[in-house]
Amino acid sequence: MAKQKKDKFNDFGLGEKSSSEGFRALNKDGSFNIEKINIPFFERLSFFHSLVTMSWSKFFLLILVGYFIVNTFFALIYGFIGIENLTHTEGLSPFEQFMEAFFFSAQTVTTLGYGRVAPIGLPANIVAAIESMLGLLSFALATGLLYGRFSKPQSKIRYSNKAIIAPYKDINGFMFRVVNPQKNELLEVEVNVSISAKRDNSDLRDFYVLDLERSSVRFFPSMWTVVHPIDDSSPLFGLTEEDFFKKDFEFIAMLKAFDESSGQMVYSRSSYKPSEIAWGQKFIYVAKRENGKTLVDVSRINECEKAELN
Repeated sequence: MAKQKKDKFNDFGLGEKSSSEGFRALNKDGSFNIEKINIPFFERLSFFHSLVTMSWSKFFLLILVGYFIVNTFFALIYGFIGIENLTHTEGLSPFEQFMEAFFFSAQTVTTLGYGRVAPIGLPANIVAAIESMLGLLSFALATGLLYGRFSKPQSKIRYSNKAIIAPYKDINGFMFRVVNPQKNELLEVEVNVSISAKRDNSDLRDFYVLDLERSSVRFFPSMWTVVHPIDDSSPLFGLTEEDFFKKDFEFIAMLKAFDESSGQMVYSRSSYKPSEIAWGQKFIYVAKRENGKTLVDVSRINECEKAELN
Protein backbone atom coordinates (compact mmCIF):
# COMPACT_ATOMS: atom_id res chain seq x y z
CA MET A 1 0.00 0.00 0.00
CA ALA A 2 3.00 2.29 0.26
CA LYS A 3 2.80 2.92 -3.49
CA GLN A 4 -0.21 5.18 -3.12
CA LYS A 5 1.04 7.59 -0.47
CA LYS A 6 -0.28 10.57 -2.41
CA ASP A 7 -3.81 9.21 -2.03
CA LYS A 8 -3.54 8.29 1.63
CA PHE A 9 -5.16 10.45 4.28
CA ASN A 10 -5.16 10.17 8.04
CA ASP A 11 -8.91 10.29 8.29
CA PHE A 12 -12.11 10.90 6.29
CA GLY A 13 -14.03 12.07 9.33
CA LEU A 14 -14.86 8.49 10.30
CA GLY A 15 -12.18 8.14 12.98
CA GLU A 16 -8.77 6.46 12.79
CA LYS A 17 -9.35 4.25 15.80
CA SER A 18 -10.61 0.78 14.96
CA SER A 19 -13.05 0.02 17.77
CA SER A 20 -13.48 -3.66 16.95
CA GLU A 21 -12.84 -6.29 14.30
CA GLY A 22 -15.47 -6.15 11.58
CA PHE A 23 -16.58 -2.62 12.50
CA ARG A 24 -18.62 -0.90 9.79
CA ALA A 25 -18.53 2.89 9.54
CA LEU A 26 -21.15 3.13 6.79
CA ASN A 27 -24.25 0.94 6.57
CA LYS A 28 -25.46 -0.54 3.30
CA ASP A 29 -28.29 2.01 3.10
CA GLY A 30 -25.77 4.88 3.28
CA SER A 31 -26.44 5.85 6.90
CA PHE A 32 -23.49 6.20 9.23
CA ASN A 33 -23.05 3.47 11.80
CA ILE A 34 -22.13 6.03 14.44
CA GLU A 35 -24.30 7.23 17.30
CA LYS A 36 -23.61 10.22 19.55
CA ILE A 37 -24.42 9.78 23.22
CA ASN A 38 -24.52 11.88 26.40
CA ILE A 39 -25.82 14.95 24.57
CA PRO A 40 -27.95 17.37 26.64
CA PHE A 41 -31.65 16.98 25.86
CA PHE A 42 -32.23 20.46 24.41
CA GLU A 43 -29.11 20.25 22.23
CA ARG A 44 -30.41 16.93 20.88
CA LEU A 45 -33.77 18.39 19.81
CA SER A 46 -34.20 19.06 16.11
CA PHE A 47 -37.91 19.20 15.30
CA PHE A 48 -37.55 20.33 11.69
CA HIS A 49 -34.98 17.63 10.84
CA SER A 50 -37.07 14.94 12.53
CA LEU A 51 -40.30 16.00 10.81
CA VAL A 52 -38.67 16.26 7.37
CA THR A 53 -36.74 12.98 7.55
CA MET A 54 -39.25 10.68 9.27
CA SER A 55 -41.34 8.27 7.16
CA TRP A 56 -44.57 9.47 5.55
CA SER A 57 -46.67 7.14 7.70
CA LYS A 58 -45.14 8.53 10.92
CA PHE A 59 -45.48 12.10 9.64
CA PHE A 60 -49.22 11.81 8.90
CA LEU A 61 -49.82 9.87 12.12
CA LEU A 62 -48.13 12.67 14.06
CA ILE A 63 -50.27 15.28 12.26
CA LEU A 64 -53.47 13.36 13.07
CA VAL A 65 -52.52 12.79 16.71
CA GLY A 66 -51.57 16.46 17.10
CA TYR A 67 -54.84 17.54 15.47
CA PHE A 68 -56.85 15.30 17.85
CA ILE A 69 -54.96 16.50 20.94
CA VAL A 70 -55.37 20.20 20.06
CA ASN A 71 -59.10 19.88 19.46
CA THR A 72 -59.57 17.81 22.61
CA PHE A 73 -57.68 20.44 24.62
CA PHE A 74 -59.80 23.33 23.34
CA ALA A 75 -63.02 21.28 23.66
CA LEU A 76 -62.21 20.82 27.36
CA ILE A 77 -61.65 24.58 27.70
CA TYR A 78 -65.01 25.32 26.07
CA GLY A 79 -66.61 22.79 28.40
CA PHE A 80 -64.96 24.45 31.40
CA ILE A 81 -66.20 27.89 30.30
CA GLY A 82 -69.66 26.42 29.79
CA ILE A 83 -71.21 24.84 26.73
CA GLU A 84 -74.02 27.39 26.99
CA ASN A 85 -71.49 29.96 25.67
CA LEU A 86 -71.68 28.22 22.28
CA THR A 87 -74.87 28.96 20.34
CA HIS A 88 -77.22 26.31 18.97
CA THR A 89 -75.62 23.40 20.79
CA GLU A 90 -78.03 20.49 21.06
CA GLY A 91 -76.09 17.98 23.18
CA LEU A 92 -77.78 16.86 26.40
CA SER A 93 -75.33 14.38 27.92
CA PRO A 94 -71.77 15.39 28.88
CA PHE A 95 -70.41 13.27 26.03
CA GLU A 96 -72.69 14.92 23.45
CA GLN A 97 -71.72 18.35 24.76
CA PHE A 98 -68.04 17.44 24.56
CA MET A 99 -68.48 16.31 20.94
CA GLU A 100 -70.26 19.58 20.10
CA ALA A 101 -67.31 21.51 21.57
CA PHE A 102 -64.80 19.20 19.83
CA PHE A 103 -66.25 19.73 16.35
CA PHE A 104 -66.66 23.47 16.97
CA SER A 105 -62.96 23.50 17.87
CA ALA A 106 -62.16 21.62 14.62
CA GLN A 107 -64.06 24.28 12.63
CA THR A 108 -62.32 27.10 14.50
CA VAL A 109 -58.77 25.77 14.23
CA THR A 110 -59.20 25.31 10.47
CA THR A 111 -60.98 28.71 10.19
CA LEU A 112 -63.78 26.82 8.40
CA GLY A 113 -66.83 27.84 10.45
CA TYR A 114 -70.13 26.43 9.23
CA GLY A 115 -72.02 29.12 11.15
CA ARG A 116 -74.42 26.97 13.20
CA VAL A 117 -72.34 27.11 16.39
CA ALA A 118 -70.68 30.38 17.40
CA PRO A 119 -69.09 31.65 20.62
CA ILE A 120 -70.91 34.17 22.76
CA GLY A 121 -69.47 36.08 25.67
CA LEU A 122 -65.97 37.40 26.16
CA PRO A 123 -64.25 34.21 27.51
CA ALA A 124 -65.47 31.95 24.69
CA ASN A 125 -64.62 34.55 22.02
CA ILE A 126 -61.10 35.02 23.45
CA VAL A 127 -60.49 31.25 23.37
CA ALA A 128 -61.88 31.00 19.81
CA ALA A 129 -59.69 33.90 18.65
CA ILE A 130 -56.57 32.35 20.17
CA GLU A 131 -57.41 28.95 18.66
CA SER A 132 -57.98 30.38 15.17
CA MET A 133 -54.63 32.22 15.33
CA LEU A 134 -52.84 29.03 16.43
CA GLY A 135 -54.64 27.16 13.66
CA LEU A 136 -53.37 29.56 11.00
CA LEU A 137 -49.81 29.28 12.32
CA SER A 138 -49.99 25.50 12.63
CA PHE A 139 -51.30 24.93 9.11
CA ALA A 140 -48.73 27.32 7.69
CA LEU A 141 -46.06 25.26 9.46
CA ALA A 142 -47.58 21.99 8.20
CA THR A 143 -47.65 23.38 4.64
CA GLY A 144 -43.97 24.33 4.91
CA LEU A 145 -43.10 20.86 6.19
CA LEU A 146 -45.02 19.20 3.34
CA TYR A 147 -43.21 21.38 0.82
CA GLY A 148 -39.89 20.61 2.49
CA ARG A 149 -40.57 16.88 2.30
CA PHE A 150 -41.67 16.98 -1.34
CA SER A 151 -38.90 19.34 -2.49
CA LYS A 152 -36.11 17.53 -0.68
CA PRO A 153 -33.94 15.82 -3.30
CA GLN A 154 -33.97 12.08 -2.82
CA SER A 155 -31.92 9.46 -4.54
CA LYS A 156 -33.12 5.89 -4.94
CA ILE A 157 -29.81 4.73 -6.39
CA ARG A 158 -29.45 0.97 -6.09
CA TYR A 159 -26.10 -0.68 -5.50
CA SER A 160 -25.36 -4.32 -6.21
CA ASN A 161 -25.58 -6.39 -3.02
CA LYS A 162 -22.02 -7.57 -3.54
CA ALA A 163 -18.89 -6.16 -5.09
CA ILE A 164 -16.64 -8.48 -7.07
CA ILE A 165 -13.00 -9.07 -7.89
CA ALA A 166 -13.15 -9.82 -11.60
CA PRO A 167 -10.79 -10.06 -14.58
CA TYR A 168 -10.23 -6.66 -16.16
CA LYS A 169 -8.22 -6.45 -19.38
CA ASP A 170 -4.96 -8.27 -18.59
CA ILE A 171 -5.22 -7.60 -14.82
CA ASN A 172 -8.05 -7.76 -12.27
CA GLY A 173 -10.41 -5.15 -10.96
CA PHE A 174 -12.65 -4.32 -8.01
CA MET A 175 -16.18 -3.72 -9.32
CA PHE A 176 -19.76 -3.03 -8.26
CA ARG A 177 -22.89 -1.91 -10.04
CA VAL A 178 -25.14 1.10 -9.61
CA VAL A 179 -28.45 1.94 -11.29
CA ASN A 180 -31.13 4.60 -10.98
CA PRO A 181 -34.46 2.70 -11.03
CA GLN A 182 -36.56 5.88 -11.17
CA LYS A 183 -37.57 7.86 -14.25
CA ASN A 184 -35.92 11.09 -13.14
CA GLU A 185 -32.84 11.94 -15.20
CA LEU A 186 -29.51 12.26 -13.40
CA LEU A 187 -26.78 14.27 -15.12
CA GLU A 188 -23.07 14.87 -14.48
CA VAL A 189 -22.84 11.80 -12.27
CA GLU A 190 -19.65 11.42 -10.24
CA VAL A 191 -18.56 8.52 -8.06
CA ASN A 192 -15.59 8.04 -5.77
CA VAL A 193 -14.53 4.96 -3.86
CA SER A 194 -12.40 4.95 -0.73
CA ILE A 195 -10.93 2.24 1.46
CA SER A 196 -10.72 2.07 5.22
CA ALA A 197 -8.05 -0.47 6.21
CA LYS A 198 -6.71 -1.60 9.56
CA ARG A 199 -2.99 -1.08 10.07
CA ASP A 200 -0.77 -4.06 10.75
CA ASN A 201 -0.33 -4.68 14.50
CA SER A 202 -2.31 -1.56 15.36
CA ASP A 203 -5.83 -0.45 16.26
CA LEU A 204 -5.55 2.53 13.92
CA ARG A 205 -6.90 2.65 10.37
CA ASP A 206 -5.60 4.12 7.12
CA PHE A 207 -7.76 5.60 4.39
CA TYR A 208 -7.13 5.48 0.64
CA VAL A 209 -8.87 6.89 -2.42
CA LEU A 210 -9.08 4.43 -5.32
CA ASP A 211 -8.38 5.40 -8.91
CA LEU A 212 -11.32 4.39 -11.11
CA GLU A 213 -11.52 3.39 -14.75
CA ARG A 214 -14.16 6.11 -15.07
CA SER A 215 -15.11 8.38 -12.18
CA SER A 216 -17.86 10.34 -13.94
CA VAL A 217 -20.45 10.06 -16.71
CA ARG A 218 -22.50 12.80 -18.34
CA PHE A 219 -25.71 10.76 -18.45
CA PHE A 220 -26.99 7.88 -16.31
CA PRO A 221 -29.91 6.20 -18.13
CA SER A 222 -28.51 2.67 -17.86
CA MET A 223 -26.61 0.49 -15.37
CA TRP A 224 -23.06 1.51 -14.52
CA THR A 225 -20.34 -0.92 -13.49
CA VAL A 226 -17.83 1.05 -11.41
CA VAL A 227 -14.31 -0.40 -11.87
CA HIS A 228 -11.09 0.08 -9.95
CA PRO A 229 -8.20 -1.50 -11.91
CA ILE A 230 -5.90 -3.42 -9.54
CA ASP A 231 -2.59 -2.47 -11.15
CA ASP A 232 0.78 -2.01 -9.45
CA SER A 233 -0.23 1.46 -8.21
CA SER A 234 -3.37 0.17 -6.48
CA PRO A 235 -3.48 -0.30 -2.70
CA LEU A 236 -5.09 -3.69 -3.45
CA PHE A 237 -2.22 -4.90 -5.60
CA GLY A 238 -0.93 -8.32 -4.55
CA LEU A 239 -3.52 -8.81 -1.80
CA THR A 240 -5.57 -11.95 -1.38
CA GLU A 241 -9.08 -12.52 -0.07
CA GLU A 242 -7.55 -13.48 3.28
CA ASP A 243 -5.70 -10.15 3.36
CA PHE A 244 -9.01 -8.32 2.87
CA PHE A 245 -10.36 -9.91 6.05
CA LYS A 246 -7.08 -9.46 7.93
CA LYS A 247 -6.99 -5.75 7.18
CA ASP A 248 -10.74 -5.48 7.83
CA PHE A 249 -11.33 -3.55 4.63
CA GLU A 250 -14.34 -1.34 4.15
CA PHE A 251 -14.97 -0.01 0.65
CA ILE A 252 -16.95 3.24 0.85
CA ALA A 253 -18.71 4.43 -2.31
CA MET A 254 -20.24 7.88 -2.70
CA LEU A 255 -22.18 9.08 -5.73
CA LYS A 256 -23.40 12.55 -6.51
CA ALA A 257 -25.43 13.79 -9.46
CA PHE A 258 -27.58 16.64 -10.68
CA ASP A 259 -31.29 15.75 -10.61
CA GLU A 260 -32.93 17.33 -13.64
CA SER A 261 -36.41 17.07 -12.09
CA SER A 262 -35.68 18.96 -8.85
CA GLY A 263 -32.79 21.07 -10.16
CA GLN A 264 -30.71 20.04 -7.16
CA MET A 265 -27.73 17.84 -6.38
CA VAL A 266 -28.47 14.40 -4.98
CA TYR A 267 -26.10 12.20 -3.01
CA SER A 268 -25.98 8.49 -2.36
CA ARG A 269 -23.65 6.29 -0.29
CA SER A 270 -23.02 2.62 0.38
CA SER A 271 -20.22 0.34 1.51
CA TYR A 272 -18.85 -3.17 1.14
CA LYS A 273 -17.10 -5.35 3.69
CA PRO A 274 -14.89 -8.36 2.77
CA SER A 275 -17.79 -10.78 3.33
CA GLU A 276 -19.72 -8.85 0.64
CA ILE A 277 -17.01 -9.19 -2.01
CA ALA A 278 -17.08 -12.18 -4.39
CA TRP A 279 -13.76 -13.28 -5.88
CA GLY A 280 -13.50 -14.78 -9.35
CA GLN A 281 -16.88 -13.52 -10.56
CA LYS A 282 -18.01 -11.19 -13.32
CA PHE A 283 -21.29 -9.35 -13.80
CA ILE A 284 -23.71 -10.61 -16.43
CA TYR A 285 -24.73 -8.20 -19.17
CA VAL A 286 -28.36 -7.24 -18.48
CA ALA A 287 -29.26 -4.92 -21.39
CA LYS A 288 -30.96 -6.03 -24.58
CA ARG A 289 -32.47 -4.46 -27.68
CA GLU A 290 -36.18 -4.86 -28.25
CA ASN A 291 -38.64 -2.88 -30.41
CA GLY A 292 -36.02 -0.24 -31.12
CA LYS A 293 -35.29 0.35 -27.41
CA THR A 294 -32.58 -0.72 -25.03
CA LEU A 295 -34.10 -2.57 -22.10
CA VAL A 296 -32.16 -2.72 -18.82
CA ASP A 297 -33.31 -5.41 -16.40
CA VAL A 298 -32.81 -3.74 -13.02
CA SER A 299 -33.83 -6.92 -11.17
CA ARG A 300 -30.64 -8.61 -12.45
CA ILE A 301 -28.24 -6.05 -10.99
CA ASN A 302 -26.70 -8.72 -8.72
CA GLU A 303 -26.34 -11.52 -11.28
CA CYS A 304 -22.80 -12.84 -11.72
CA GLU A 305 -21.04 -15.82 -13.24
CA LYS A 306 -17.71 -17.44 -12.47
CA ALA A 307 -14.63 -16.05 -14.17
CA GLU A 308 -10.96 -16.98 -13.92
CA LEU A 309 -8.84 -14.23 -12.45
CA ASN A 310 -5.70 -13.02 -14.16
